Amino acid sequence: MKEETKKWLDYADDNLKSAKILLESSLYNPVLQNIQQAAEKMLKAACVEFSFKFRKTHSINELADLLKNHNLDSGLTMDECDLFDSIYLPSKYPLASVLPDFEPDDKICRICLTTADKLRKRIDIILAEKI
Repeated sequence: MKEETKKWLDYADDNLKSAKILLESSLYNPVLQNIQQAAEKMLKAACVEFSFKFRKTHSINELADLLKNHNLDSGLTMDECDLFDSIYLPSKYPLASVLPDFEPDDKICRICLTTADKLRKRIDIILAEKI
């Protein structure tokens, strides 16, 4: 594994750990922000490992599509990508609710966390298959 890939994954893992700690304190916006960041960094790690060029973006859809276009399946559904993309700006800035139809709560945070954990495992598989 490239050293740069490992750094991306280390940062992603820190975001996931942070999300879990924040969830214990019911700090839902930061939970979702850290989950989105973790997913973004995991996908970028795979792109780095395979030397796929990607533009500066926070779009989970775009990064997952880039992998898919190179025959690598992130395991994320379109709905999961859309959910993660809907989190990015509103979780960082007080523009509106993080989610378009309701306020973030424990349930949606746990759903997102489960999805991010699933993505992390899938990225490990993708990287292991490279060897």
